[in-house]
Amino acid sequence: MNNMLDFVFAVDDPLSWHKINMQKNKKHYSVLRFMGPKQITNIQNNYGAGVYYNTLVPCESQTIKYGVVSTKTLIEDLVHWKTLYIAGRLHKPVKILIQNENGKLQAALVKNLKSAVTAAFLMLPESFTEEELYIQIAAISYSGDFRMIIGEDRSKILNIVKANMPHFQKLYSTILQDSSQAVYKQHQGKIEIDKSPEGQFAQLMSLPRTLQQQITYLVDPPGKNRDVEEILLQVSQDPDCGLIVQQGFCYFLPSSGFEL
Repeated sequence: MNNMLDFVFAVDDPLSWHKINMQKNKKHYSVLRFMGPKQITNIQNNYGAGVYYNTLVPCESQTIKYGVVSTKTLIEDLVHWKTLYIAGRLHKPVKILIQNENGKLQAALVKNLKSAVTAAFLMLPESFTEEELYIQIAAISYSGDFRMIIGEDRSKILNIVKANMPHFQKLYSTILQDSSQAVYKQHQGKIEIDKSPEGQFAQLMSLPRTLQQQITYLVDPPGKNRDVEEILLQVSQDPDCGLIVQQGFCYFLPSSGFEL
C-alpha cells in the first residue's frame, strides 16, 4: 500500500478558496460541508494549527489528503513558530509545486530554515556530523509528541534523514556555508560550532519568539518577571543550555490541522 500523499495549499483568502472548492469538489468535504464555506473557514482559523484538512480524497489511482492554510497564518508560524505545525514540516525536504512572488513568504521560508539550524546548534555538541545535524532538525517537528519518545517511532526520524540526505544538503548547505557561528567542512560532512556563552547567547537571541518565551517560562521563577534578554543571557552561561532549549520544545503541544 502506497503512503498517502499530503498536500498543503497556502491561500490568501481561505473563504473565497473554500467557496470555489466546495462548488467544484463538494464530496471532498465531510458532513461539515453542510455548514457552508464561512463556517469551514471559521473552523480553520480558530481551531488547531490554522489548517483545514480534507482527507481520504481519491485522486487518479491513489488516495490523498490536502490541507488549506491562510498565507498570513503560514508566515506567522514560519517566523515565530506559533504552533510549529507547518513550520516543522518545512524543516524537512518537501516538493513545492507552485509558489507565487510573495516576498514576505519567501523571506519567512528562509528564516524558518535558519531558525531550525540555530536551534539544532544549541542542542548539539561542539563538533558533529552533517547527518547528526539533520537528525536534530528533523526531530524538532516531533517535539512534544510522546510517540517519538518511546517505541519504534524513534527510528522514523533516522529513516527520514538517511533516505533524504541529498535533499537535506540541498536545503541547508547554503545556510551552513554562510553561518558565522559554524565551520562547515562540506567534503568531510562535519560541522564545528561556537559553544562559548557569547556564541550561545547570539543563537538564543535569534530563536523564534515562541521558543524564546517557552525557555523564559521554563527558567524564570514566577513573580520575578525579568525580561527575555536577561533570562537568555543566563541560559547561555548554563552548562545545560542545550538541554534547556530541548525542554523548551516540550511546551509545543502536538497541534494539528482540523480534519473530520
